[in-house]
Amino acid sequence: MTKASDVQKLREVTGAGIMDCKKALEDTKGDFDKATTLIRERGLVKAETKKERAANSGIIESYVHNDRVGVLLEIHSETDFVAKSDPFRALSHNIAMQIAAMDPADVETLLKQEFIKDSSRSIEELIKEAISKVGENIKVEKFIRYQV
Repeated sequence: MTKASDVQKLREVTGAGIMDCKKALEDTKGDFDKATTLIRERGLVKAETKKERAANSGIIESYVHNDRVGVLLEIHSETDFVAKSDPFRALSHNIAMQIAAMDPADVETLLKQEFIKDSSRSIEELIKEAISKVGENIKVEKFIRYQV
């Protein structure tokens, strides 16, 4: 039997829905780490199904590090509602920091990089996790990085 506290904890860690968390814990016989991995895998599957949907809304995220490195990032979602959401804003900020720190040559290179805050995930995986949380396609359109 799955404990409500375990479901809630898994939900906080992954951002997945209650029923998805409960099913993942049941499928892994209560193993929290395996359930977390399973949810991420399932989230990636969900993200792949949204990949082809048009992402015509979004934001321009800016980030300046120590007054010496600046980034402007154009990142899109399907709706303004998601573009204004906390998960989308957090993702945008993290990607802008990634660009400032790692200076990728282009979007394709950026997506393949290890995330600076968690080397076990790539930027592409980070985006797919956000897609599974918000339920919409998210696409890094372009960016520019300035350095003094």
